[in-house]
Amino acid sequence: MKFFITGINGQLGHDINLELLSRGFNDIYAPSSKEVDITDTNGVEKAIIDYQPNIIFHCAAYTAVDKAEDDKDTCYAVNVIGTRNIVESAKKVNAKIIYISTDYVFDGTKNGYYTENDVTNPINYYGETKYLGEEETRKYDNHIITRISWVFGINGKNFVKSMLNLAESRDILNIVNDQVGSPTYTKDLSKLLVDMALSNKTGTYHVTNDGYCSWYEFAKYIFETNGIDITVNPISTDEYPTRANRPHNSKMSKEKLINDGFEMLPDWQDAIDRYNQELIKTRKKEY
Repeated sequence: MKFFITGINGQLGHDINLELLSRGFNDIYAPSSKEVDITDTNGVEKAIIDYQPNIIFHCAAYTAVDKAEDDKDTCYAVNVIGTRNIVESAKKVNAKIIYISTDYVFDGTKNGYYTENDVTNPINYYGETKYLGEEETRKYDNHIITRISWVFGINGKNFVKSMLNLAESRDILNIVNDQVGSPTYTKDLSKLLVDMALSNKTGTYHVTNDGYCSWYEFAKYIFETNGIDITVNPISTDEYPTRANRPHNSKMSKEKLINDGFEMLPDWQDAIDRYNQELIKTRKKEY
């Protein structure tokens, strides 16, 4: 079994690689963006045809949500053209694709939980390009599309690290309390994505840690579990304007995941508890 991973330097690509290695899979090609630029059609085709992977984890993406509003050409090139290049090359070697999408394909106005069959309506350009990437992926039957949200992992920037860094210089933080979603640990996510890749299932799935919270509740839990005494004030989205709009409701149903026999990920609080321990180990190694 041969695996090809895009986005190896990101949070998820890093942990998928580690998960594969932990299971005894050693035939992995995970080139950096400098080695294989996914927007280069010929370069992608050569890399995939030469390597002949059985499974492709397509984790590479343009994820700067606010910057994307003013850098649309680059965002489109990476998220849409890049995905098209991966898909077209995968067809030539009959490799299964695991495409990583996002809760931002929804507008966040629904009451209750979004299902995989709900109509998408992205309200920012990043979300639009990720949806277009989904559509490119659907042109090839041998795929799984996974919509994830609010990810955090050891390799890269994320909300948890940002909060811990801010707490070093701030006594008070104002955090948005009217956007709700599921914080998701890439270490947990990678295990499930490998299970899904090795299964005979195809289609679209919502894949996150269990449970939901607002960014405010997320921040409060981060500080509480790290023993940090800081004042956190809940504010509305209107009080914290950003270049790109964000969905207020990112609750995604995992019923399809359960019905198809996959194991649910742990609660997001449990994930944070374990991530805190991983951060402590990482810091000790740095000193």
